[in-house]
Amino acid sequence: MAFEPKNFDGLIGTKGFSDQLLKNHFTLYQGYVTNTNKLGDALGALALQTGAEFAEMKRRFGWEFNGMRLHELYFGNMKKNGNGEIDKNSELFKKIVKDFGSYEDWEKDFKASGAMRGIGWVVLYYDSQSGRLFNVWVNEHEAGHLAGAAPLLVMDVFEHAFMIDYGLKRADYIEAFFKAIKWSESEERFRRAAEI
Repeated sequence: MAFEPKNFDGLIGTKGFSDQLLKNHFTLYQGYVTNTNKLGDALGALALQTGAEFAEMKRRFGWEFNGMRLHELYFGNMKKNGNGEIDKNSELFKKIVKDFGSYEDWEKDFKASGAMRGIGWVVLYYDSQSGRLFNVWVNEHEAGHLAGAAPLLVMDVFEHAFMIDYGLKRADYIEAFFKAIKWSESEERFRRAAEI
């Protein structure tokens, strides 16, 4: 079964994100979908085989698949005309306050994680076994995820997410991202993960 790229054109015109940056980013995402499909087909053709070619494709599949899914989560938790305001009556807001002490402390930690040197992602995860939230740095696409935890909010901090508009000013990009957060999506992800 082939994966189909999702259409995120509705984000064109998002304040703080140029149309060129978003269109380039969508094209990059579509490449992950294409490569996930190609690797899936190639691995199917090599089923039950071993060797270097099979091993390399198996390793690469995680990179491409997670690149596809993380971009879908990232674009999915953004809103064109968002104001970045979380609903202070939501269960997610209450959980953030409980686990981090305050929303402001959570936000400071999330932004600090995004400002770290290197390429990757910052993900607010919910671990249903411990019932806790975590801000996590994910290096590349496939390294650093919390096994079994549900991603609630995803921020891309690869250079392609901000360099066209912000150059090396990653902090300015992070501020623009926070204004574009579609908190209702993160709240729904939390509801599903916590079975609220």
